[in-house]
Amino acid sequence: MNPTSDSQADLAQPAASTTEWGKSPGVPEIRQFLQGPQTRGFELSRAVRIFFELMRGFRQLHFVGPCVTVFGSARFTEEHASYLLAREIGQRLAQAGFTVMTGGGPGIMEAANRGAKEAGGYSVGCNIELPQEQKPNPYLDRWVTFRHFFVRKVMLVKYSYAFIAMPGGFGTLDEIFETATLIQTHKIKDFPLIIVGKEYWQPLIDFMRGRLVEAKTIDPIDAERIFVTDSAEEAVGLARDAAVRQFGLTYVPKVKRRWFLGE
Repeated sequence: MNPTSDSQADLAQPAASTTEWGKSPGVPEIRQFLQGPQTRGFELSRAVRIFFELMRGFRQLHFVGPCVTVFGSARFTEEHASYLLAREIGQRLAQAGFTVMTGGGPGIMEAANRGAKEAGGYSVGCNIELPQEQKPNPYLDRWVTFRHFFVRKVMLVKYSYAFIAMPGGFGTLDEIFETATLIQTHKIKDFPLIIVGKEYWQPLIDFMRGRLVEAKTIDPIDAERIFVTDSAEEAVGLARDAAVRQFGLTYVPKVKRRWFLGE
């Protein structure tokens, strides 16, 4: 399930200088874009920039190989139980032949990337520019910084055969329900969506299975698509089994990387 040897050699180089991480995103410009109709010139230039941001992500991540994306809070320190569990998950994913993809930041993201590196695997981060600078975690082989959350989420979903969500806040909830909606509406295949931390997530699961299913705003199968576990071994096993048996890991790089395409 690993990329070809040619790809591995090329992937050893980071996508960009770490001095660019957390670069000021020009928040007023983003806000202006989201505040209703703008001048034609502004909206055209913004559409062009979004197109190039998407293409840059596609080219930088084209050769990362079969991924599993790990979501979770940036706020947990390395002593936290969730950090330790995410680190074990990263190790197991790498041992199973997956590239570990995260948002590239600290906390759970760092833990999963760290585990992958410790197991000799490949580790990727998709960063987002924020008003407050954030530094890359030191366990990334490749990372790409995005200006728009929706572009970043496309990348976190596009290359993965499974999604593992650790405890987290608004961002993690957004990623869980974005992925669940894509699966529900068949915009992506029925990839495993695995939530780790039964005690933490139980109120959310109860709300979905009780209130939402009962009110028929979702179907029972929609709630059943989300697996809940406390076990790193079970979470990675679900991801591996689906990737190998159900989806066959069809991704195989067929062309060499081209520097002039930003790869």
